[in-house]
Amino acid sequence: MKVACGFDHAGFALKEATLAAVTAAGHEPIDLGTNSTDPVDYPDYALAVGQAVVAGEADRGIIVCGSGAGVAVAAAKIPGIRACCIHDHYTAHQGVEHDDVNVLCLGARVIGAVTAADVITAFLAAKFSGEERHVRRLGKVLAIERDGLGAEI
Repeated sequence: MKVACGFDHAGFALKEATLAAVTAAGHEPIDLGTNSTDPVDYPDYALAVGQAVVAGEADRGIIVCGSGAGVAVAAAKIPGIRACCIHDHYTAHQGVEHDDVNVLCLGARVIGAVTAADVITAFLAAKFSGEERHVRRLGKVLAIERDGLGAEI
């Protein structure tokens, strides 16, 4: 699996560990920057990762900022992206299995490299269950994405 990875200046602290965890899990990381701790704007990296996933250049994405919240908010605005800020093993796999999360958002100021690697490994190993109840719920989420406030649920 190809995994688009983006980092803002605060997320740069987890860049090496993130790319290593993706590789160790048997996947190919696509490094979309940044390359230093010089200040940058996190929405730029959320957009780059989201575009790579939507375009099919990557199967999933990982975005890292200071808290994970900013990149999750930005990435979730991209049609076709289901981004979630996750800092634990259970939610990392459950988010994919039940909600078809395709972009993992992490906070470098919240978790360390060991926990990040565990979360990344769980996220990348998980597959959407396809169970009827999850398909139904995902359909409702997609209706909201498509129709916004005019969605009929």
